Amino acid sequence: MQGSDETSHQAMGYDRTSIMFSPDGRLLQVEYAKKTVKQGTTSVGIVCKDGVLLIADKRVTERLVVPKSVEKVFQIDEHIGASVSGILSDGRILIEKAQVMAQQHRMTYSVPISTESLVKEICNLKQLYTQVGGARPFGVSIMFIGHGENPHLFITDPTGIFLEYKATAMGEAETEVKETLNKEYKESLTLQEGLKMGVNALKKALGKDFSADRLDGAYISSDDKLLKRFKKEDFLKVK
Repeated sequence: MQGSDETSHQAMGYDRTSIMFSPDGRLLQVEYAKKTVKQGTTSVGIVCKDGVLLIADKRVTERLVVPKSVEKVFQIDEHIGASVSGILSDGRILIEKAQVMAQQHRMTYSVPISTESLVKEICNLKQLYTQVGGARPFGVSIMFIGHGENPHLFITDPTGIFLEYKATAMGEAETEVKETLNKEYKESLTLQEGLKMGVNALKKALGKDFSADRLDGAYISSDDKLLKRFKKEDFLKVK
């Protein structure tokens, strides 16, 4: 029934602009942007008792592509990292905007920006593009990890909504990975245990396509609160 309603809405032109509501109160272009995220590469984030981590699938499908040239985890500031799912070029623009915001805050106030404040600013920009004529919504979700007094994990979606999680996933294998997280997540997990759970969840979701070469990741330890990248060897050690 929903499919026939959407076809009807399309025929009437309600999906030609992001600022036109359909009769039942839907913004169809925004909904299409959210579907784009579902087709993007998978990322998983986990808050642990001693920090926070994220792991992203780079989905390197061509044999001649150099895996190191495909970046899915980005450093925003010393204490904040992010991964994107959806249209990567849209994500790159927002990542660069977040990097500038973080540096401006540091230069202006001489203190690092909080993860939540940065996430709110990015979501304000995303929301703006759902109500501007002649523009389209950003077709990307961004997963942010950061550390202030405590480790934090946020996801923003194309609507401009953001939520904080203890553990979550986004992208094409979101449902499968979340099933594993819901069963196995504990707040007492260490970073090493969280890494193992995240890698195994992706391994289960990707099946025969799984490879350590496809993974990119980073973590922030509560010891120094600095973003550090996982190496390929870290993924290979996971059993």
